[in-house]
Amino acid sequence: MDKHALFQKFVVFIAAVHEISDHMTRDVKSEDITPLQYKMLEYITFNQPVTLSEISNCMHISMPNTSRELRKLSEKQLCDKLPDEEDRRKQYIRLSKQGEKMMSEAFGQVESRFAERVAHFSEEELQEIERALDLLQRKIFY
Repeated sequence: MDKHALFQKFVVFIAAVHEISDHMTRDVKSEDITPLQYKMLEYITFNQPVTLSEISNCMHISMPNTSRELRKLSEKQLCDKLPDEEDRRKQYIRLSKQGEKMMSEAFGQVESRFAERVAHFSEEELQEIERALDLLQRKIFY
C-alpha cells in the first residue's frame, strides 16, 4: 500500500468534506448570528458541555475572541454558561433551549439537503455509504 497516495486521497477527502459542509449549511443559520457563531454552536451541539478552551482549540481562534463570541451568543440567549461543581473558575458551555431550537431547525434544513443528494441512491448504495462512514468514524475520526 502506498501510504503517501492514501494520504493524498485523505487530503482531497477532507477538502471535499469542508466544501460539502459549507454548501449544506449555507443559509441555514439565523440572520442574527455570524458564520463563526454558527460553527461554534454546531460544535457545542455535538460536544456539550464544552469549555472555552475546547471551543478555542477546535475553532482555531484565540481565547479572547472565543470569549467575545460566546458572550454575544449568551446575550442572544443561544447558550448558557454553567460553573464546574469542583472548580468554580471553570465554566462549561451548553446550548440554551432557544439555542437547541435554532440548531434543530438548522439541522432539519441540512437533513433536507442531504435527502436531496441521496434521493437517487439505491438501498444497497445507502448501506455502503453508512458502512464507509462507520469505518471512517471508528478508524480515523475517533
